[in-house]
Amino acid sequence: MSTPVIGIAGWKNSGKTTLVERLVAELVSRGLRVATLKHAHHEFDIDVPGTDSYRHRKAGASEVAVISGRRWAVMHELGDRPEPTLEEMLSRLSPVDIVIVEGWKRGAHPKIEVRRSGGGDAAPLAPDDPSVIAVASDTETDAGLLPVFGLDDIEDIVDFILAEFGLSQGNS
Repeated sequence: MSTPVIGIAGWKNSGKTTLVERLVAELVSRGLRVATLKHAHHEFDIDVPGTDSYRHRKAGASEVAVISGRRWAVMHELGDRPEPTLEEMLSRLSPVDIVIVEGWKRGAHPKIEVRRSGGGDAAPLAPDDPSVIAVASDTETDAGLLPVFGLDDIEDIVDFILAEFGLSQGNS
């Protein structure tokens, strides 16, 4: 069985990151191992000018790993190559019980749509996206036949996710 993947999707400023953060904490508190993937629509850099690893990359290294006794990270320079697909990135992850994906709102993986009043674009994703399996919102919303959760109903959302993927607490 492949690792379950649940997406958290919505428009900018809808509360996706806050929801992901709270879902991760709840899943971990229930004994599950969780990985996350975050899609950025802009350039970003996790390395700081002046550090040794930054200097390695600027010198032309295509991949730089930084390792310590507490964590490690690998930075991979794409150059002119296209960004990797979600599937390619999922294949690079270590074994976990579930992966939460933030962004990739047009992907075919199961997703919970996040809607927030005053959050920017208000066009719902669910009516045109059959991979949306639920909606989390801070206000009354029409989600058709889909389950609707409050943005603060973290335990209920996690219960739904676990049931949806046939996971139990403490799968690890």
